[in-house]
Amino acid sequence: MTNKNTVYLTQQGLDDLKKELDELINVRRPENVQAIKEARSLGDLSENAEYDAARNEQAQIEARIGQLEKMLENVSIIEDVNTDTVSIGNTVSIKYVDDDEEDEYKIVGSQEADPFASKISNESPIAQALFDHKVGDVVTVESPNGSYDVEIISIK
Repeated sequence: MTNKNTVYLTQQGLDDLKKELDELINVRRPENVQAIKEARSLGDLSENAEYDAARNEQAQIEARIGQLEKMLENVSIIEDVNTDTVSIGNTVSIKYVDDDEEDEYKIVGSQEADPFASKISNESPIAQALFDHKVGDVVTVESPNGSYDVEIISIK
């Protein structure tokens, strides 16, 4: 049973989040504080577009820092991947039964999903359908556009 708050990441994904958090705290936040000081020095704050922009940026920076800190508190690293059945962390080759077209996907946590890099979220319909199945199994994927069948060719 997975916890709804759990954030599944590869080690690379964890490193990327830590790097982004460090950048926000140690670079972007101080730059923003300086921008707010400079905008304040321009006078009337009620009609100061620079001040408004800097305050909006501050809100975005602080919101993202909070979001990243919450994710890092609930992180579960994907490791020791089993290749007997499909699970998060696997790279799965599938064949679409209707047209014999093949695709390969790496199943990652939703934070790392990138369809253009063939990384799909563990929460996606195709990943959900593939979970706990073995090579040779034909599974039905329920998608918003209707259902279709795929065969599992390999699990890495």
